[in-house]
Parts: sequence; structure tokens; C-alpha cells
Amino acid sequence: MRSFWIEFLTAAASHPFPAIPGDIPTPYDFDHMFPNVPAAPGMPCAGEDRSIYRRGARRWRKLYRVNGHIFQAKRFNRRAFCAFCQDRIWGLGRQGFKCIQCKLLVHKKCHKLVQKPCSNEHVDPVEVKEDANGESTLGRASSVRSRAEPEPLPETPPAPPAPVRAEDLEPGSQRHYSLEDFELIRVIGRGSYAKVLMVELKRTKRVYAMKVIKKALVTDDEDIDWVQTEKHVFETASNHPFLVGLHSCFQTPSRLFFVIEFVRGGDLMFHMQRQRRLPEEHARFYAAEISLALHFLHERGVIYRDLKLDNVLLDHEGHIKLTDYGMCKEGVRPGDTTSTFCGTPNYIAPEILRGEEYGFSVDWWALGVLTYEMLAGRSPFDIAQAADNPDQNTEDYLFQVILEKTIRIPRSLSVKAASVLKGFLNKNPAERLGCGEGAFLDIVNHPFFKSIEWEMLEQKQVVPPFKPRLEGERDLANFPPEFTDEPVHLTPDDDTVIADIDQSEFEGFEYVNPLLMSLEDCV
Repeated sequence: MRSFWIEFLTAAASHPFPAIPGDIPTPYDFDHMFPNVPAAPGMPCAGEDRSIYRRGARRWRKLYRVNGHIFQAKRFNRRAFCAFCQDRIWGLGRQGFKCIQCKLLVHKKCHKLVQKPCSNEHVDPVEVKEDANGESTLGRASSVRSRAEPEPLPETPPAPPAPVRAEDLEPGSQRHYSLEDFELIRVIGRGSYAKVLMVELKRTKRVYAMKVIKKALVTDDEDIDWVQTEKHVFETASNHPFLVGLHSCFQTPSRLFFVIEFVRGGDLMFHMQRQRRLPEEHARFYAAEISLALHFLHERGVIYRDLKLDNVLLDHEGHIKLTDYGMCKEGVRPGDTTSTFCGTPNYIAPEILRGEEYGFSVDWWALGVLTYEMLAGRSPFDIAQAADNPDQNTEDYLFQVILEKTIRIPRSLSVKAASVLKGFLNKNPAERLGCGEGAFLDIVNHPFFKSIEWEMLEQKQVVPPFKPRLEGERDLANFPPEFTDEPVHLTPDDDTVIADIDQSEFEGFEYVNPLLMSLEDCV
């Protein structure tokens, strides 16, 4: 690792960041302002944008228009066939598109090749004869994978192994877990799609977090793919110092379970709601560790797409860990782009709102929003008196503000802090900090991060500026009572709901990390 940083920092010297003069250059669309003062600690400032409070991420359904057809991604059973190539459409996740008007079924790879215009009338599905083994009798050769052998994902470099002590390895490589192996202790979080519990593995008495997802919420269209992606990213993230790693996965007929690291220090949202704003030294430390986590994901072809205060956790020493990979896009190679409209509204980058193809740039924009919140104690998209004007208290108006509003930087911030915010919050992704020719080197070399020893930081050898107060490994003082006061039990299964779930969609979900995290990382 040391040799990597020697080469990395040597290369960084060839991409110096421009020196900042005494005043801030103003080629960008920014103004300055004095910050408001809250009436009391923990209360919002006058006119403060309420979006700084907890808000769930969302995905908007994506439609594909070809020759009048309006295709939507779908999952199909084994007897669905493509109207274009007549091959079978099925596999782990979704491999096909369906026109929402005429119901035409095609492969994702074939939808752009469809020549027949949409008639807005129902099209009968392609009928293909099968032999006794259920195989198509078409003359052309085709390769079909079973559900036990999922479609291969784009290859990305494996995560570097971290040293793990022998006593932390589970005996038996084929071990699987079930709900009976864990004691459910307390609710510690809740999102748009899941509940998060603090649990104890009965056999080892170690404490973990358990993310619980109801299958009934993920059986429509694209949802199963997002669950699979989250699992893959958890596997990639395991044993990285600034990413929450995966212990295991298992399922019941009604639910999916991710057993992950329990990070005791709470999230930045919890601490920001009590401190209002952070000293520049604190914000720089957190932004630098977040940058390393994002860079790690980007190098492995993953766009995070949901960076926000809620998803930045503090461990017992005060280091950050990113969590919640449900919005991630994987398999992204250099130069590749995607176009899914998703994220938490207040953090969505302008290029997403404009409907443009985008890449890793959206994560650096979100880091700019988050850094602004840490330094200023409010959102950069503060809508004054929005609560008094219903027309301004809407998602569409917020998106308009993100696209068009002049971003105001408090005069209380240093020149370097203002400069890094301008860099990350550039509405042109080609000119955004971290997105140019120098890429991550431009962030490393920015004057705001000049005091950061990047190699030591990655090795967690830099003392964090804040250490959460904890009285024990099960101390939940840093978690919101709105979660921890909830009853911990899971609702009983509904047989009628379970009967409607296609369990084959979740085959192969079980997983045990072959190198379970060390005691220090887990608890």
C-alpha cells in the first residue's frame, strides 16, 4: 500500500491545483452571504431548508421509447420469448423489456432493433415449441444460464484483502445463517425500503446490524436487480476502512436479511442536528475520508449515488464509514455513463435533473452538497420562506432551484473552503472538481486538503477530530430515539402475501463472507 501512495503522490505532483489568490476568483455563478443564527441549539435557522433533515432516497421508473413503443424493464418466467430474436428471456434479475402499450416482449439487447411500430394494441407473445427438457427447439444455437448460475457481471478488480485474525474465521466454508442464529435487540434505522436492527450473533455474542427487506416490496420490475446490486457492492466494500462491510445474507419466505457491520457512533445527520455546523478542520477530515471511500468504489466500477448525511456513519473512534448501497450502479468502466433518475432529492446532481447521461461526477457533486451542509449548517439550496408558499415547497421547485439558483457561500468560510465548494458544486460536470483530466488527483492536490496526509489517513493513522461518547459496545446514545423506541419484533408472515412471491427470484441470495471482519471492525 505504501508503494501505491508513493506512486500516487508522485503522479499528483504533475497535476498541481491552481494557486488561490487572496480573493476568490468569480468565473462561477456564486454569491456570498452571512449565515443566519438559530433561535436555540438544535433549532432550524430562519428560512432554513427542511431538506437537511432525514429524507429517503428514491428511484424513478425508467422508460425506453423506440418506434412508438414505450418499453419498461421487466423480469420474465422461463416461457417468455423475445419477439425480435425469438430466444428465451429469463435469468437472475431482469433481462427483458415489455412495451406498456402493446405488451411486446423483447430482450434488453434487442429493444433498439425492433422495426415494427407500436400499434397500441395487444401483441400476442411469441410461441416457441420446447422439447421434453423445456429447451427451445429453434434451429439457432443459444446459451441459457440457469438461475443457479446468474448472468455474469462486468468484471471489476477485487477488493484488496485485509488482514483477518484466525479466530475471526467461521468454521466451515458452507455455513449458512438463519434468523434463529440472532437475537434482535433494537431498531436503529429505517429507510424507504428497509428496517435496520441491532442484533447479536448468539454463537459468538458479537453485535451486528441487520438490514431487513420485505420481499413483497422488491418483486416488481427493477427492484430485485437493486437488491442484487446492493449485495454485490457490500461484498466489494467488505474490509475497506471507510465502507460498511458484509457479514452474511440469508432469507425467509417473506424477507431478505443483510447482516452487516454495526457502526456505533451514529450518523452525521444525528450529530449535525445537534451541532448545527462543524469546524472546518472536522469537515475537511470527514470529506477526505469520504473521498477515499468514493474513489475506492469508482476504481471498482461503482457509482454510489446516495451520499448524504444519513449514510455517513461514525465508528467508535470517529472515522467515517459509508453505508446503504441500494442506489449504487455497478459495472461502470471509465468513460461509461448511465441515465437512471435516482437519489435523494436534495443531493441529486444537475446532470441527472437535466436527463443527461452521467458517470462518477454525480458523487462528487453530492460530496459538495454534504461538505456545504457540514460547513454552513444548512443546505446550499435553501428556499427562503418555502414553508409559507406551497408552490415552493415541492420537489419540482427544489429541482428547479438546484438547476438555476445561484449558490451562496457564507463569508465566514475560509478562501480554501469556499474554493473547494465551488469546485464540487460546479453545475457543469466536465469542469467539476474530481471530474477533469486529473480526476481524484485534483481533489488530493486541492489547497483545502493540503494538510491531509493521505497515506496515513487511508491507514486510519490520523486521529479523528471528534470521538463519539460511548459507554459500551451496545450504547445507542448516538441513534435517534425515533428509531430506538420502536418495537423490535418483526410482523408475522401473511400466507396470502407469501403465496404471491416468486421465490425463484431470490435463489442464490445466501452468502457468508469468507473473511469475516475482525473484532475491532465489527464492534
